[in-house]
Amino acid sequence: MTVLQALVLGVIQGLGEFLPISSSAHLVLTPWVFGWDDPGLVFDVALHMGTLFAVVAFFWRDWVELFNEAVIKRRSTQKASLFWYLLIATIPGAVAGYILEEQAETVFRDPLIIAVMLIIMGLILYLVDRRAVKRKNMNGISFADSLLIGLSQAFAIIPGVSRSGVTMTAGRALGLTRQTAARFSFLLSTPIIFGAGVMQLKDIASSDINIAFITGVVSSAVVGFLSIGFLLRYLSERSFTLFVWYRFLIGFAVIALVYVRMP
Repeated sequence: MTVLQALVLGVIQGLGEFLPISSSAHLVLTPWVFGWDDPGLVFDVALHMGTLFAVVAFFWRDWVELFNEAVIKRRSTQKASLFWYLLIATIPGAVAGYILEEQAETVFRDPLIIAVMLIIMGLILYLVDRRAVKRKNMNGISFADSLLIGLSQAFAIIPGVSRSGVTMTAGRALGLTRQTAARFSFLLSTPIIFGAGVMQLKDIASSDINIAFITGVVSSAVVGFLSIGFLLRYLSERSFTLFVWYRFLIGFAVIALVYVRMP
């Protein structure tokens, strides 16, 4: 893997992790389209650690406040409850990742499956966002809401679904405003990405950590930080339609390319 390839993949991860377009799909499809060697799941996880740095840098004040309310002061407040909700909501995704790790490295990386999931989830996001009632902000999130959003996150093990996309869709279906759905999704990404990184820490440490590897991680962190701010501002005035059309475009383009490449 060259430095340029690592930079491209880092930028893709930084954009795709927080925009509802599936970073894992793009990390698989980009080497496939351009004929690059697949860097593999370990490098994917390393790039996700880059976006972990981004989300922690963006929301560190929120996490400090939530932790202080729930653990240090042990108060019975909405913020204290939200801290535990986020941790509990992480469990379904973590279990799915553990059980389906082998499939995540093999079957689920098939370009045709990824393309179909990009289209299907794009359609679901469009329909849910269009019909959702905007009534809840962060203070209105309940235990049931967080658990259902956490359950939806389990489907993100399949590239093309999009962790941010499926959790924001679930949030909108439960009545969260667009900004609230995005904010909760970003906070929820912190423990799940951290957990995945810890699980792969041994493999990451034994990898060839060269300048290309570092370039990918740093670029994913910088672009990820910028992506979070962009999407929160964007959703304050607009819908998810732009990302829906993008998913359709990429999905159908990949399907066409699959059939063109068939012997």
